[in-house]
Amino acid sequence: MKAVVPGNGLTVLRNEMDRLFDRIWEGDLPERRLGEWTPLLDFSETKDLFFVKMEVPGMDPKDIKISLQDHVLTISGERKKEEEGKDERFYRIERSYGVFTRSIRLPFPVDDYKVNAIFKNGVLTIAIPKTESGKGIFVPIKTA
Repeated sequence: MKAVVPGNGLTVLRNEMDRLFDRIWEGDLPERRLGEWTPLLDFSETKDLFFVKMEVPGMDPKDIKISLQDHVLTISGERKKEEEGKDERFYRIERSYGVFTRSIRLPFPVDDYKVNAIFKNGVLTIAIPKTESGKGIFVPIKTA
């Protein structure tokens, strides 16, 4: 049986909340504009690239727009509702439809003209190359 230490759980919770609010105030979280439907995304990076992967099942790539301006990547589109049959009676409707917009502020300069977007199996993958200044440098430490 685990020993209960008063306040220990609250301290951990408070530290996690502090970290979350620090990330929000520093602008570290992607901007999420809520609409009728908000697709989920992952935002990651390697040494040379930023990657955005967004789940957009049931969409046609023609219904998605991607723009990059002032270090902000914006993905918008609309997932349209399928036409229902006149005799069709629903017992449950859980799928979401409608317009969405997602914006992500990129933390480093990128090469706007080499952005690559691929749509496969309902997942939109965007590769955004960093510029040389955005890749950073390695600074050696000299000993005296």
